[in-house]
Amino acid sequence: MTDLRSNLARVRGLGAAKEGVGHWWAQRVTAVALVPLGLWFVFSTVSLAGADLVQFKAWLGEAGNLLLMVLFVGTAFYHMQLGVQAVIEDYVHGEAVKTASLITNKLAAVFLGASSIIAMFKVAFGG
Repeated sequence: MTDLRSNLARVRGLGAAKEGVGHWWAQRVTAVALVPLGLWFVFSTVSLAGADLVQFKAWLGEAGNLLLMVLFVGTAFYHMQLGVQAVIEDYVHGEAVKTASLITNKLAAVFLGASSIIAMFKVAFGG
């Protein structure tokens, strides 16, 4: 079948990874989101200096703190995964190693992020 689109129309939005600008935007959006979340995390960490486990559990058990902590951890792991993916795509040249590295990167980010979030819920609500 003949493609009637021009060369420019066929390649518009496709980068080296054939994903267009979606990956680039996701990195920028997560980076911007991590600024206020990171500031909140640092402020909270400093304010909890010297707190014991009971105080920390009470703090994390508050809905707003738990929500912000889950957002911070989820966004941080997603941002990390995007950054490592870009490095792998740019600097790993063997297709088999590149594919295995990309899969490992994605699975590690999901596993570590989910494990962290589950741990936060366990601390906040006991169990």
